[in-house]
Amino acid sequence: QLQLVESGGDLVQPGGSLRLSCAASGFSLDDYVVGWFRQAPGKEREGVSCISIRSLNTYYLDSVKGRFTGSRDNAKNTVYLQMNSLNVEDTAVYYCAATRFATVTTLCRFPQPDYWGQGTQVTVSS
Repeated sequence: QLQLVESGGDLVQPGGSLRLSCAASGFSLDDYVVGWFRQAPGKEREGVSCISIRSLNTYYLDSVKGRFTGSRDNAKNTVYLQMNSLNVEDTAVYYCAATRFATVTTLCRFPQPDYWGQGTQVTVSS
């Protein structure tokens, strides 16, 4: 079965940190641009972080720059999102996605990926 599976979502206090993981199964991420997206209640899904195949190019949503870091380990077929200095506005369901034919900007801003994960909930609250 070809799928992406996220994990690592949790309830965290403002100022805290979380690391999300996204593992691919049934296919290799080696040839895919990958990204993290989030959707808060009542809001549209937005691209948070996108990474090119060899991690040479990245895209970050303005509101997470300097706080979030996306990375990938192709040997483990896994993508990560390290989130620091979390605030309540970061509360959302976080999804990972993968596409073969897009730039990091195109994937994050106009996502039409080949695969979506099922999402993992991140809640920032005191």
